[in-house]
Amino acid sequence: MPDAMRENLTSGGWKKLDFRPFRDGVTIHWIRPFDDDQPGVALLKYDAGASVPLHRHEGLETIFVLDGSQSDEAGDYGTGSFVINAAGTEHSVWSETGCVVLIQWDRPVTILEGDL
Repeated sequence: MPDAMRENLTSGGWKKLDFRPFRDGVTIHWIRPFDDDQPGVALLKYDAGASVPLHRHEGLETIFVLDGSQSDEAGDYGTGSFVINAAGTEHSVWSETGCVVLIQWDRPVTILEGDL
């Protein structure tokens, strides 16, 4: 049996889940919070115009865009996009239209600019 499961995420199942404040304009639904040295898995929901400031990845980050479009300095990632950010990479993230992403972090990120 899986440790954690959320059904029908690609067909809008995320709309029924409880999201909590995470950053200004971004809410989070934890699927599996960080636990000691274990990765964290969550859904992030960005309001239109929301952003996350420049940050560094202390471990591998994987993102699957479930709805909308997410952007960073390298481009725009629409629904169905899969993005990998290696440990040590830096970028900021925003969504002009709003989006929902499934994200896994090996380690928490380090914010380099803006609010901590």
